[in-house]
Amino acid sequence: MSHLVRPRSRRSTVHLAPLLLTLLAGCGKGEGGSGEAKATEGPASVKKGGGSVELLNVSYDPTRELWKDVNQHFAAAYKKETGTEVTIKQSHGGSSSQARSVIDGLEADVVTLASYLDTQAIQEKGQLIEPGWVDELPNRSLPYFSTIIFVVRKGNPKQIKDWPDLVKPGVQIITPNPKTSGNGYLSFFSAWGSVVLRGGSEADATRFMTQLYKNVPVLDSGARGATTTFVQKKIGDVHLAWENEARLEVEEAKGELELVYPPISIRAEPHVAVVDANVDRHKTREVAEAYLKYVYTDEAQELLAKHFYRPSNEAVLKKHSDLFPDIKLFAITEIAKDFPDAHKKFIGEGGVFDSIYKPK
Repeated sequence: MSHLVRPRSRRSTVHLAPLLLTLLAGCGKGEGGSGEAKATEGPASVKKGGGSVELLNVSYDPTRELWKDVNQHFAAAYKKETGTEVTIKQSHGGSSSQARSVIDGLEADVVTLASYLDTQAIQEKGQLIEPGWVDELPNRSLPYFSTIIFVVRKGNPKQIKDWPDLVKPGVQIITPNPKTSGNGYLSFFSAWGSVVLRGGSEADATRFMTQLYKNVPVLDSGARGATTTFVQKKIGDVHLAWENEARLEVEEAKGELELVYPPISIRAEPHVAVVDANVDRHKTREVAEAYLKYVYTDEAQELLAKHFYRPSNEAVLKKHSDLFPDIKLFAITEIAKDFPDAHKKFIGEGGVFDSIYKPK
């Protein structure tokens, strides 16, 4: 793809109907129905005069159920107030792979990826998102946050309670590839931070990570693939999973799996953004912006909690505190300058991961 600078279109002011304006009034306080979209699909369609708009939300692996629910609620509210029927398609996969697909031509109207790194790559490499995107929505474009926790077998036979337990002899760990998966690189950052933020040196952390990945029998490309490996193929003793994915696994396992919250883990920050070049070409900007702003409403924040994502709205989060144990969630800036620096140091070409992991 060419890296020539394209002309930037100025973001438009969204004119919303009264009901949506009311729903969005509290956005700054805190924080579907569709099939899978493939990279071969054409642009999202807008039927002028037909009263219908189609959006494509490109997201990361374990958010399928969340966005299906949010999409249905948003579409109902938007149609009631504007008369416009909105259809929102979904595309899911490893977060970094999804970002690459958008850069390579997947016609996303919005991206709801696993971290700043992936959305910023679309802005920098694809030149599809305008600079400054992170400040376009409340709470630095973070409608929710999450973390990485453990899922173990019934009775926790290997007695896995904290990060050091992962490197015990005979423990098999399931975690996706940090080069392709948001779950994967956030698990890497969590494990590294569990050492250096509790008094260990970087040399200690490198030794720990080396042993950890020796205990990984297979690296899937994304979070949902790792879930399949652990739950359906029954490989591994512990799964390092997104909190929401872990909760879903345990619910569906009907007593065969258990949650373990380690004392410390990373604060995961899945940003959301409008893909400016695409919405301007599709003429879907107004609906796309309304869609992402809707995720900050009280109604949508409740849906986030229902699906085990930690709402950015503090009142909603507090209301559901029984779902979200209070563990130490550290920021990426506690182990690196920022996410790009962490990527370069730990995951990028020639970084720590390349130095310690030898494919089996």
